[in-house]
Amino acid sequence: MEQDRPTSPEQHLWSSILDSVSSSRAIPSKNVIILGEPSSGKSTIANALLQKSSVDKQREITTKQGDRSAYDFAIGYEWADVKDEAEEDTLARLSVYTVPSSDAAHLALIPHFAPPKSALPNTAIIIVLDWTRPWTFVEQLFTWLAWVEKWTSGTDRELQVLKEEGRERMQSHLQHYTEPTSNAEPLPLPAGASLSSTLLPLSQGVFTHNSSGVPIIVVGAKADMIDQNQGGPGMGLSLLKAKGGEWEERTDTIMQILRTICLMYGAALFYTSMSQPVSLTQLRAYALHVLFMPPAPPPDTPPLKYLIPFRQRPNLLDRDRIAVPSGWDTWGKIGVVREGFDCNKWSEAWQNDLENDGGNGGAKALYRTVVEAEDTDKASTLPPLITTEPEQTFLAKHYETLSKDPGRDPRASFRQPANPGEHSMAGVVGPMGSSSFSLPTVEKALIQMEGEDVGSKLARLGSTTTARRDTRATDLLPNPANGISAAGRRQTLTTQLSNFGQGAAASPASPLPGSTAAGGKSQHDVLQEFFH
Repeated sequence: MEQDRPTSPEQHLWSSILDSVSSSRAIPSKNVIILGEPSSGKSTIANALLQKSSVDKQREITTKQGDRSAYDFAIGYEWADVKDEAEEDTLARLSVYTVPSSDAAHLALIPHFAPPKSALPNTAIIIVLDWTRPWTFVEQLFTWLAWVEKWTSGTDRELQVLKEEGRERMQSHLQHYTEPTSNAEPLPLPAGASLSSTLLPLSQGVFTHNSSGVPIIVVGAKADMIDQNQGGPGMGLSLLKAKGGEWEERTDTIMQILRTICLMYGAALFYTSMSQPVSLTQLRAYALHVLFMPPAPPPDTPPLKYLIPFRQRPNLLDRDRIAVPSGWDTWGKIGVVREGFDCNKWSEAWQNDLENDGGNGGAKALYRTVVEAEDTDKASTLPPLITTEPEQTFLAKHYETLSKDPGRDPRASFRQPANPGEHSMAGVVGPMGSSSFSLPTVEKALIQMEGEDVGSKLARLGSTTTARRDTRATDLLPNPANGISAAGRRQTLTTQLSNFGQGAAASPASPLPGSTAAGGKSQHDVLQEFFH
């Protein structure tokens, strides 16, 4: 009977409950991809986004100085939790990817870590430009923005839907932008006005590119260098300042060009510097603001509220912390900065570069008229690499020459010369020959002192000294006896003393005074017999 009962399908009750709880309480992930060339200030911006403390920064600097492998990666990655204003709940987990350069090997890794199909709705792009190298701005913007289009390209149906949703969301963000008032609150809609009467179409030159609608922020890092008159390699602003005092007009023109390009992509423009920490704080607030951008509302309905609002007004007065959020700028506002700037001309030149891949007549060539070609990075050119020859290879080449040259042998300085009359030359090592020193003789010294030739005086002095020495020796000897002259007795005494010294040297130890020699006689006995 029990076998006839139908078996109910196995049900994972607890697994379904846990899955539902985890999905409802899952922390959303947000991504920021930081693009920039080496030493452009990407690490400073990454630290600002992650809100690293000064202790963490100092520890990171110490680690980098001690171990280069701790930060030498193809793609940098760090993360942090994003809290609400009360610092109680976690709103999202922020992942920051840092691309070290525009090298193709580095860019090819990004789709593996942040595939567009899954990361596109929750990703913002930050492009970092270095104000110490302003002549590279347009070239780098062209490279990075072209890569963004390539990263989001594809024929997959799901990706196409995400791109359409992204463009609608960005267009709604641009159209519904309202400038905050002095009390840091957005301007409300006029009383009695409907949404259809206040929602205006995008103005000319706004959001004409950026097919995916991904939020883009262009950052001019190291903006404190704009007003510093510093020379040296890489200080591009000092080169601009040195040309007729027109550096302020040139930097304003550069800002107009950047704003025109940002306007075409719906991007924002921010200037940051280490000397102005508030600029980094505003950049982080705006990055979180666009990361939590709500979807586009249905027609004739008010926009959804931002989870993280951005309450800072645009800033064009402080040159080291410019802030132009997307949705605020227009061609008219750009032209007010400096008269004579044509936004339409630059927009067409940029499109020419996109179609002709940077050909003549494009924005790149036009930008060189603002920052001349002589401001290129000639100072940063590295010297040619010096390669050294191996030691054994060098010695082998000169071995035959060295072996045939007798003067190269260091042992020659220790050898006795074949002719004793010749003085040996001093070598590199070993005893010094007579040619090493040239000391003045006594005769030369006396000549220098008295100023006359004293050779005859020295000869007479030498003969007199010899005669006196012989006379004293003769006086010490006894009278001649046994027919032996004084000279003979001196010779006999010298012979006996010599024989005594040889006997003493042949003994095991040196004899003490009064000791006996090998013949049994002491020195005293020998002298006594000689004088008696």
